[in-house]
Amino acid sequence: MEVEMKTNDTRRRTMILAVVSAALIMSAAMGTRQTFGLFLGPFSYDRGVPVTLVAFAIALHNLAWGLAQPFAGAAADRHGALPVIGFGALAYAGGLALSALVASDAALVLGMGLLVGIGISCTSFGVVMTAIGKMAPPETRSMAMGLASAGGSLGQVLLVPVVQSVTASGGMAWSLLVLAAVILAAAPLGFFLRRDEPVPPQSSAGPPLGAILAQAARHRGYRLLTVGFFACGFQLAFIATHLPGYLSLCHMPVGLGAMALALIGLFNMAGSWGCGWLGGRFAQGPVLGWLYLIRGAAITTFVALPKSEISVVIFAAIMGLTWLGTVPLTSGLVARIFGVQHLGALFGLCFLSHQIGSFLGAWLGGLVLDLTGSYSLIWAATAASGLVAALLHFPIGNTPAGLARPVQA
Repeated sequence: MEVEMKTNDTRRRTMILAVVSAALIMSAAMGTRQTFGLFLGPFSYDRGVPVTLVAFAIALHNLAWGLAQPFAGAAADRHGALPVIGFGALAYAGGLALSALVASDAALVLGMGLLVGIGISCTSFGVVMTAIGKMAPPETRSMAMGLASAGGSLGQVLLVPVVQSVTASGGMAWSLLVLAAVILAAAPLGFFLRRDEPVPPQSSAGPPLGAILAQAARHRGYRLLTVGFFACGFQLAFIATHLPGYLSLCHMPVGLGAMALALIGLFNMAGSWGCGWLGGRFAQGPVLGWLYLIRGAAITTFVALPKSEISVVIFAAIMGLTWLGTVPLTSGLVARIFGVQHLGALFGLCFLSHQIGSFLGAWLGGLVLDLTGSYSLIWAATAASGLVAALLHFPIGNTPAGLARPVQA
């Protein structure tokens, strides 16, 4: 009995350390990404880069992230999270440094677009969160992923004002280099997400990846989840990239956009934890449906009403509460249906749809602004996508699929 208690205590400490490490890695990765909207103006005014091109580079990293995510997830499934996180941190930091030090359109697209996208695919949800999903026991899996996602918002709260301050005092290039250093500093924490045991042979571990992928392609719930995840990426990328610029067009105070992004990160800490808690007690599909409905209603109300500092704060709070809560719910639902053996690859494929939406949300925001001089059309599309996503998620069940080993989440 005493040995069993010591073993349980050790596992509990290991899990706590893993969740904290995952939160800090994602704080660096996601917090850095959430600052990119603050660079639209500096790149345009200081270097003469068209807003459309900056928006395209930011959009491209979303697309590159999505395309690379299934491969990064499969690599982590096979080799563990640590080497994948290390490789991703080097690519991420290299992309930021290239964008900071080389003043050319090609360097911006290659750095902030391609390299950052590859880097973040290895240092965020599809690798870090799925590592937590595999380490946590089934009964606490959804909560553990929710806590890691909530802690990951700390970077958004802290890094947005840091970037704003460094940019004001030292310039845009120094801000990007500071962010690169943050990414590199967080990478060694991947050690605490390492796999202690080798992957068992396929014959004893369950069905091979090809069979699971074929089953997922035929699974109605997985298809609905994948299509609905597009809306999440579309909404979040547009708001994160263009909210500061939109508030400037509305003649709101300077700095309010940065404050709004920081508030989104702050409230996301509570929202991600809350969604993880809900996902452990209720069916994740309907919870996701309500989350998308709330988001769509908040966007519609915010755009329709007159703008004030109070309305911006309320909008940021509501968006924060629903911001990344989709991730523990979506990954938890995939784990419940298909098991955790190939969770990285399966979530990565689902996440590709999210990132296609992110690409379009960030890029079309800049394109629509250039063509019409207004964000009105893209705001309408963002609100409508929330309603469509809600309708797609309400019917999703959580019955384990036949080939996968049944799990609880």
